Amino acid sequence: MSDNILTDVKAKAEKWLNSNIDEQSKKEIKNLLSGNDKNLIESFYKDLEFGTGGLRGIMGVGSNRINIYTIGMATQGLCNYLKKQFANKKISIAIAHDSRNNSRLFAETTANIFSANNIKVYLFDSLRPTPELSFAIRELSCQSGIVITASHNPKEYNGYKVYWDDGAQIITPHDKNIINEVKDITSINKINFKANNNLIIPIGEKIDKKYIKNIKSLSLSPQAIKRNNNISIVYTPIHGTGVNLVPISLKEFGFTNINTVEEQCITDGNFPTVKSPNPEEKATLKMAINKAIDINADIVMATDPDGDRVGIAVKNTNNEFQILNGNQTGAILIYYFLTKWKEKNKLKGKEYIVKTIVTTELLIDIAKKFDVESFDVLTGFKYIANIIKQNEGKKHFIVGGEESYGYLAGEFVRDKDAVMACSLIAEVTAWAKDNNKTLFELLLDIYNEFGFYKESLISVVKKGKEGEEEIKTMMDKYRNTPPDSINDSDVVLIHDFFKQKTFDQISQLRYDINLPKSNVIQYILQDGSKITIRPSGTEPKIKFYFSVKDNLDNKNNFEQVDKKLNEKIENIVKSLGIK
Repeated sequence: MSDNILTDVKAKAEKWLNSNIDEQSKKEIKNLLSGNDKNLIESFYKDLEFGTGGLRGIMGVGSNRINIYTIGMATQGLCNYLKKQFANKKISIAIAHDSRNNSRLFAETTANIFSANNIKVYLFDSLRPTPELSFAIRELSCQSGIVITASHNPKEYNGYKVYWDDGAQIITPHDKNIINEVKDITSINKINFKANNNLIIPIGEKIDKKYIKNIKSLSLSPQAIKRNNNISIVYTPIHGTGVNLVPISLKEFGFTNINTVEEQCITDGNFPTVKSPNPEEKATLKMAINKAIDINADIVMATDPDGDRVGIAVKNTNNEFQILNGNQTGAILIYYFLTKWKEKNKLKGKEYIVKTIVTTELLIDIAKKFDVESFDVLTGFKYIANIIKQNEGKKHFIVGGEESYGYLAGEFVRDKDAVMACSLIAEVTAWAKDNNKTLFELLLDIYNEFGFYKESLISVVKKGKEGEEEIKTMMDKYRNTPPDSINDSDVVLIHDFFKQKTFDQISQLRYDINLPKSNVIQYILQDGSKITIRPSGTEPKIKFYFSVKDNLDNKNNFEQVDKKLNEKIENIVKSLGIK
């Protein structure tokens, strides 16, 4: 440990100690100063970075932690920016929060600061899903929005996501401009905490009803639902914000047999029944799947704490519940939407879908079959939202998604929406049943027609300051000394999204990538495999995405081909030396 780092950290801690913070925070800082130097350094070695979407971090005292002061600095900076952007306009903002510990406190603190800066605040009366915040911004004609959430992160985390007037998370130039304004808040004493309660307006049920009504308008098979309204659905909100609205939306669609996991309907930021509130993880769905087995349900749905992502499990050909990955669910939704739009003669040549660069190429193949345009964007739903904004009034967005369990249909929400997705997935289940198929059999039909795409993700956790440096070293290695071959297949293309260049390893030519700069490396192999490497933007992880493909000429050979593709991914992992 460098003496200079420790000296700087102690100086910063003393500065906080001598500012206008509460007595409890002062006590905690004194304990850090007299205790373990490592804990002190982790709390103060840097300012919690206001990234391109906002803040996310571990809760606690210190400049590198989520607390009312780091949130206060972010909010004051955003206030200053909004006043410059909308100088001659009355500014309003909507605020929502999830079920995490301190989320209500942070939401109310944020509301107080906005009102103290003469900005009108629409504050949800209790926890709400993130996508409803996106909807509310547009519905109430707000200039911005905030949701307090750390999505599916462990219970120690919380966060602060910023939205713009289109209902989408901020992108360039606003993200960088807000970051600069936040950096100018160099002292806690620059934050105006003195609330003007006359400017804080509670919102709730009225917005809920409009939001659900818009979701219901997306339904494409009401008659199929009517004939199969009793399909057995098991749903869990995993202690989060989907607890009320997902069942309400399902009932509005016409479903009558909705079974919730009662133990996980208790809103609790400690997430007591799961190790992690992430619906991507098998263990998180265990209680819901056990209930589904007990009652012989047709489908399991689990939404993450802020209600923007959904994981599902369905019965496979062996009548066992199998969790579908985000690529599989996305393929089913897009196939369903395009099929129904074609049936209803709604495809006029100006429709499109959107996916992210780490999401399965199967979605592109499906879109091509229906002569529907497709867009590839960087990881992050804000980039999907930006495509919708760019094409507003010119083309028609049908549906889009990303591999990390996020989906969206229609244009009235501009973020991934699990409330919407749950109802639409249930509708596809009813439609499949109307055609004498299960959802899993529908997936096999898709693989049979377009090819069996298999995707996998490995996340390598690297915590703290040392972890950050290690991730940087790893990315430098993959960027500057790429392998010639992986798993005995030549690397034919390298997409470097940071350099915004594609390197053709055969012709030695370079091509421009017309996407924003991002720290992502992608290898395309001669056998068609795709490997993508990127640091997480919200967690201390480096992520490795794998995509391989084979034919599935006979649906009875699913398990055999699945095993073959799994082995291929394992060999790629070994070839790259990932641990």
